[in-house]
Amino acid sequence: MFRMWGKIWKNNHMLQDTVISITDYNLSRTAMVFQALDNICYELDLSKPIWLDANISEFQRIAKTRFTKDSFIEQISFDFLEIQIIEE
Repeated sequence: MFRMWGKIWKNNHMLQDTVISITDYNLSRTAMVFQALDNICYELDLSKPIWLDANISEFQRIAKTRFTKDSFIEQISFDFLEIQIIEE
């Protein structure tokens, strides 16, 4: 099972979080990551963030990244959205 944890942070406090499970193993790892991020954004009522080069390299290294205001087109009311793979 592929599981990703999404968390919204503001002032070093977690405001909301959700865990998304993907069970379709016909998808590639990249497709599972994008699907899980889409589901996290849907559940937390957020627009989809833009993957910047820093996000991509950090995610490839440690399977975790933070999307700050620079990654969102709309204005956000929190400091960052953090995603982390917790099970592959």
